[in-house]
Amino acid sequence: MTTAPAPLRTDAPSTGLPPVPLLGLALFAVAANMRVAISSVPPLRDAIVADLHLSNAGMGALTTLPVLCMGLFAPAAQRLARRHGAATGVQLAVLAVFAGVGVRLWGDAAWVLYAGTFLAGFGIAVGGTLLPGLVKALFPPHRAGLVTGLYMLAMMGGAAAASALSVPLAGLLGSWQASLASWSLLAAVGALAWVPVTFASARHRAANPVLDSGHGLPWRHRTAWLVAAFMALQSWLFYSCLAWIAPSFQDRGWDATTTGYLLSVFSGVQVVSGLLGPLLADRVRDRRVLLLSASVFGAAGLLGLAVAPEAAPWIWMVLLGMGQGPAFSLGMVLLIDYSRTPQGSGRLAAMVLFVSYSIAAWGPTAMGAVRDAAGGFRAVWLMLLALAVTQTILVTRFRRDRRQTP
Repeated sequence: MTTAPAPLRTDAPSTGLPPVPLLGLALFAVAANMRVAISSVPPLRDAIVADLHLSNAGMGALTTLPVLCMGLFAPAAQRLARRHGAATGVQLAVLAVFAGVGVRLWGDAAWVLYAGTFLAGFGIAVGGTLLPGLVKALFPPHRAGLVTGLYMLAMMGGAAAASALSVPLAGLLGSWQASLASWSLLAAVGALAWVPVTFASARHRAANPVLDSGHGLPWRHRTAWLVAAFMALQSWLFYSCLAWIAPSFQDRGWDATTTGYLLSVFSGVQVVSGLLGPLLADRVRDRRVLLLSASVFGAAGLLGLAVAPEAAPWIWMVLLGMGQGPAFSLGMVLLIDYSRTPQGSGRLAAMVLFVSYSIAAWGPTAMGAVRDAAGGFRAVWLMLLALAVTQTILVTRFRRDRRQTP
C-alpha cells in the first residue's frame, strides 16, 4: 500500500496557490453555482407548465433530475479526481453547469430543458462531491468550519438570489427561458475565478504524484451510513420544500413574484444559519447539540405549513431556513470531521452523496405525485413533517466522539 502526497498548504509559497483571501473568493464563486440551476425553476412554474403542459410530477422532475445526478455521479467524481485532480474536476464541473444552464435558452422544447438540467446536474454532482476534500486540502484544519460556512454562504446566497430574481428577470428579458439561461453568467464567473487554483493544483500534482492509498469507499463504516441517512433525510426535505413551496402558495392565489420572494426568504435565512452552523461547530465539540436544534426548527416550520399555511407564512419560511441551513452545512462539516485525509474526505463524500442524493432525488417528484393524488398540499407537508421527526430521532444515534473513516 502506498500513501497519498501531503495536501497543498495555503501558507507555503511553493504551492503557487493564490493568497488565502483570493482562494476563498474562488471557492465562493464556484459554490454560488451549486444550487442556482435548481432554485431558479420553481418560481417560474406557472409559465413553464403553461408552455410545456407539464404535470406536477413532471415539474417535480426538473428538481429530481439534478439531485439524482448528484447521487449517481458522486462516485464518478471521485474517480475523476484520482485521475486528473480534484481542482481540475471542479473546473470541469462549473463548465458543465455553465453549458447546462445556458442551453435552457432553448427550453421551449421540453427535451432541451431536461437535457440542460441533466448536464447542470452532472456539474453540481462533481463539484459538490469534490469541494469538501479540497477544503480539507487547501485550508488549515482549524479553519474548516469557517471555510465550510463560506461555501454554504455562497451556495445558499446563490439559491436565494435565483429564487427572488427569476420572475423579474423573465419580465426583463422577455421569457422564462432567457431568465433560466441568464444564470449561466454566474457559472462563467466561477469558471474564470477557479482557473488559478486549477493550474496551481496541477503543478503541485505533477511534482507530488497522487498514489492510490488502497482504500475504497467506506461501505462498511457505521458512521458513514449514519451520515448518509442524515443527509438523505435532509436533502429529501430541502429539495421537496424548494420545489413545492412556491407552487403551494400559487395554488392559494399568490402571484408568482410574491411566491418567489417567499422562497427567497427560505433560501436567504439559510445563508445566515448555514454560515452560523459551521462557525459554532468550531466551538461546540458535540455535533448532536447543533444538529438537534436544526432538526427541531425545520420540523416546526413544516408543522406550520401543514396546520396553518397562511397564518404566518413568512415565519414558517424563517423556521424552515433555520433548520435546513445548518443541517446541510453541518452535514458538510461531518464529511471533514469523519475523515483523516483529504482523500478520505473525498471517499466519504462520494459514498454519502451517492446514497443520500440517490434517495432524496425522488422527493420532489414523489411529493408532486402526493399532491396530485390528494388534491392539495397538506398531505405533502404532513409527510415531510414525519420525515423531519425521523431525522430528529436519527441525530440521537450519532456518537459524541468522532470515529474517522480511512
